Amino acid sequence: MGVQAELMIQAAEQLKSEIIAYRRALHQQPEVGAYLPNTKEFVKKALSEMGYAPIEICESGIVATITGKNTGRCILLRADMDALAIKEQTDLPFRSENGKMHACGHDMHTSMLLGAARLLKTYQSELKGTVKLVFQPDEEGFTGAKAMLDAGILKSPAPQAGLALHVHSGTRSGLVLCGKGTIMAGCTLFRISVQGTGCHGAMPETGVDPINIAAHIYLALQEITAREITAKSPAVVTVGKFCGGHAPNIIPQEVVIEGTIRTFNRDLSAQILRRLDEISRATAQAFRGSAIVEELASAPPLHNDCKLVDQMTDYVKELFGEQSVYLMEEGGMGSEDFASYTYELPCAYLMLGAGTPDETPLYGKPMHNEEVIFNEDILTKGTAIHAYCALRWLCGE
Repeated sequence: MGVQAELMIQAAEQLKSEIIAYRRALHQQPEVGAYLPNTKEFVKKALSEMGYAPIEICESGIVATITGKNTGRCILLRADMDALAIKEQTDLPFRSENGKMHACGHDMHTSMLLGAARLLKTYQSELKGTVKLVFQPDEEGFTGAKAMLDAGILKSPAPQAGLALHVHSGTRSGLVLCGKGTIMAGCTLFRISVQGTGCHGAMPETGVDPINIAAHIYLALQEITAREITAKSPAVVTVGKFCGGHAPNIIPQEVVIEGTIRTFNRDLSAQILRRLDEISRATAQAFRGSAIVEELASAPPLHNDCKLVDQMTDYVKELFGEQSVYLMEEGGMGSEDFASYTYELPCAYLMLGAGTPDETPLYGKPMHNEEVIFNEDILTKGTAIHAYCALRWLCGE
């Protein structure tokens, strides 16, 4: 093998200041959703300066390729770019000031893949095929992966394997976590719009109170997981948004409830959504109102290909040693729209530890927390993992 692990690590370390600069620039200008005008231009500019020809194949979805010897083999490396609608509360000198935040580390992912793009240019002569670099919008809203797939991301050239890397706060810096088979739950985002009849708070009998209806719906939803689903099948129904009314003395016309359904089984998720619809409509009717249930977006359970996970973790161990990988026996209820790729081709989804409180009290806050801080020292590790795994896999070793 022409590429030695130690040399790859050294090459990544030499890029550390540039990768950190990428990360901090992205961190200061977070954008949410499927429309990322500044982020996509930043990525396109960085790739162009490296000698790539980036293409926007869907709104804010960027792809670039690099080929050494054209063998027909192709691997896809994916990074998500979108942030969260959270006001940052850290004291970082490069913190966001626009009311949004990279509290899930997607700025880290984008920067690591940009770093890998730099490394792959250096090692282009070693490539036994093509690496497809994918920078994706709206992972958080579960529309980004589907948009990329609909736009033909798996064509011209067609990858035979996919790899994604996600940072994880609360895990020792640099430790790679992974699992085999179904390792992350699928997630369905739903909205329940409850309609009543607005009226004066002093005369509730003249209207229909949608707050009362919505409260009964909320309580009734707990029955689904408590009494209709076996305890052997993990399922979580969470309401995270409950909005209605603008004044204390006015009964509103409408209340909106939004939440998530998470399971490891797509049929079970569909069953829960169906029951959620039936319960909402029946409960609203019982209290003289009405309810409409909508599926806003969804991501299926994430399935890691066992053979590919073995290959990728072996490559990581070549880089950082046997103790650098922890194989999880069970998955978690979190969701990730990279799952949509995993039903189209063999994929490996790895998590990279980004710090614990034992390392410094600054680290270890939960993901999606307004105070979460990720250890930037792992950026070069993520960069090396992307590039080395791609090179090794293309060589068929």
